[in-house]
Amino acid sequence: MSESASPAPGANPEPGSNPTRRPNPARGEDGKSLRLERFLPYRLSILANRISSTLARAYAETFDLTIPEWRVMAVLGRFAPLTANAICEATQMDKVTVSRAVQRLERAGRIERTTDETDRRRVLLRLSADGLDVYGRIAPLALDYEERLIADLTPEERDALVLLIDRLTEMAARTEI
Repeated sequence: MSESASPAPGANPEPGSNPTRRPNPARGEDGKSLRLERFLPYRLSILANRISSTLARAYAETFDLTIPEWRVMAVLGRFAPLTANAICEATQMDKVTVSRAVQRLERAGRIERTTDETDRRRVLLRLSADGLDVYGRIAPLALDYEERLIADLTPEERDALVLLIDRLTEMAARTEI
């Protein structure tokens, strides 16, 4: 058989070779290596989860809130009144997650629904008096946590961090796989 010919069906290829096997990038077999500990999306996810988990414990213990519920309250505290779809856009949470958070917050008396006067089909959400009270107590805790988190950064590093997060957010919105 010539060197360029394929082995006959069922024939064994040369030991150690596998013509259909792709290089494994996790092992660096393609000249690159996916080192998870250095992979930016993974690292950002780990960081966000760590920060969210720390805050979630405080919100759950003191205020009986989940992370999605707090995010809904935070957005409503800043931009109310909003529709549930607007909350989905602002928080980048899916409709099911927002819907569950809104239902639980409504049952707890922390948000209110009203009908939009200009479009009776639209339901607007806003914090209730109790919701505003909870928001007013959580916001300073969140800001204090943020300050402690970045306390060791110089003012220049803080500015650079904000700029880089903004740029990455913008680039992620327009970068497809």
